[in-house]
Amino acid sequence: MDSKPRLLIVDDELLIRDLLYDYFAARDFDIAVAENGQRALTLLEKDRFDTVILDLKIPDIDGLELAERIRAEHNDLPIILITGYPSVESAIGALRHRVDDYFIKPVNLTHLRRAVEAAVARHTPPQAQLQQPGGSQT
Repeated sequence: MDSKPRLLIVDDELLIRDLLYDYFAARDFDIAVAENGQRALTLLEKDRFDTVILDLKIPDIDGLELAERIRAEHNDLPIILITGYPSVESAIGALRHRVDDYFIKPVNLTHLRRAVEAAVARHTPPQAQLQQPGGSQT
């Protein structure tokens, strides 16, 4: 694959967005950030991403509701949920919405990076399939 993995970070906390942006940018990811659910949906309409890191508590749309909306439009897009407010209910909701992983803040960045890398490896967008040797281009 010629291009960098695309990562969408959705968190209303500027400090968390900046921390995750800097961490993953230093590891050769192409990153977009959104401070709320509506901005995330707009970015998802306009661009392709390999993984989404999604905060559970965002101001305009609950993180689980946003995960459901992402699943409706991007069924195979990996979603990693992060939260400072863990609960059994949110963990069960994450399972119901087929969230790929669930992390509690403060997040261990090494563990999060491993989860993101595994998610990116599992997610092969159609454009990448066409660019691979032997792939058909119509």
